[in-house]
Amino acid sequence: MRTIFWKDCVWLIDQTKLPEKEELIACRTVEELIGAIKRLSIRGAPALEAAGAYGVALAAFEREFSDVDEMKRYLVEKAKLLASARPTAVNLSVGVDRVLKKALEGESVEEIRKIALSEAEKVAEEDVERNKRIGENGAKLLEDNDVVLTFCNTGRLATVDWGTALGVVRSAVEQGKRIRVFACETRPLNQGSRLTCYELMKDQIDVTLITDSAVGIVMRKGLVNKVIVGADRIVRDGVFNKIGTYTVAITARYHGIPFYVAAPKSTFDLNKTEKDVEIEERSREELIFCGNKQLAPRDVKVYNPAFDFTPLSLVSAIITEEGILYPPYNF
Repeated sequence: MRTIFWKDCVWLIDQTKLPEKEELIACRTVEELIGAIKRLSIRGAPALEAAGAYGVALAAFEREFSDVDEMKRYLVEKAKLLASARPTAVNLSVGVDRVLKKALEGESVEEIRKIALSEAEKVAEEDVERNKRIGENGAKLLEDNDVVLTFCNTGRLATVDWGTALGVVRSAVEQGKRIRVFACETRPLNQGSRLTCYELMKDQIDVTLITDSAVGIVMRKGLVNKVIVGADRIVRDGVFNKIGTYTVAITARYHGIPFYVAAPKSTFDLNKTEKDVEIEERSREELIFCGNKQLAPRDVKVYNPAFDFTPLSLVSAIITEEGILYPPYNF
């Protein structure tokens, strides 16, 4: 099953319900889709690209229009709201902008609807294809019996299908290589424990769950020999990814372990550097509560960034659908 798809409206796997149950939700309006994006029912840079693309198509179908001009104004308005739903990951706006640009070429309401949906479907199909190529390219970096540490979730659930960093693992396993994985829990929302472990166990790939704070001891004991993570935005001087990635990269460098980043070229935003990117800060409740269980005083001060920045000096290689990039990164 794909993470996100179109069937009269936008359907997606509600990732907030995993691993307890696999449940589909229907988004019949752009507001419902934005809500799903903000509460992380759908997340992961490539999946958000598809969500942005389908969101523009959804705007074209969610109501009737008196004329083409009214429709185009409406699409532009909804596209702005979609693109701003999560500010750090660049892929969301890439998907939105691509479908909006195509749709605005239409000359009738029906033509715009047809163009928007067709282009959104192309975005989704292309994501699956490029993830397979990322997997094939990255599998060259993995040897039989490698043990890979990964952070957050970069598999099917973070994409339309297959995955980026986990796609590399899947491709290597598909080639017959025996690969084991250590998955960090990825606090505070536990995408590693809830999603990565769920995916890998479903695929019968050997996975061991660790706390984020166990990364150092795992590397010091020689329990892993490679690290592969994804990316939410790659700029000229580094990589934005889930909070905690920077710590993993520093620890890997200290222990002489290769630190690889797997991401599609649409994640590259090379007109920007670290200082140009807003890091999303999420709600204080994510740290104070775990479900209904209170973990901290309600009035404690909280700093809860969703992402951090890893300089390119710590990145051993970047795996893309077009090949593997090595230092020095002359973008």
